[in-house]
Amino acid sequence: MGRGDIKSKKGKRTKGSYGKVRPQKIKVDTTGKKKDEKKA
Repeated sequence: MGRGDIKSKKGKRTKGSYGKVRPQKIKVDTTGKKKDEKKA
C-alpha cells in the first residue's frame, strides 16, 4: 500500500483519480442545493 497502489487513497491522489476510497466533494451553489439534484 503506497503511491503505486491504485486502490489506496495515496495511490489515487498520485494518479489523480477518484472512487469509493477517495470520493469527490459535491459542489453546493449559493442557494444551498446540490448541483446533482433534479427538479421534481
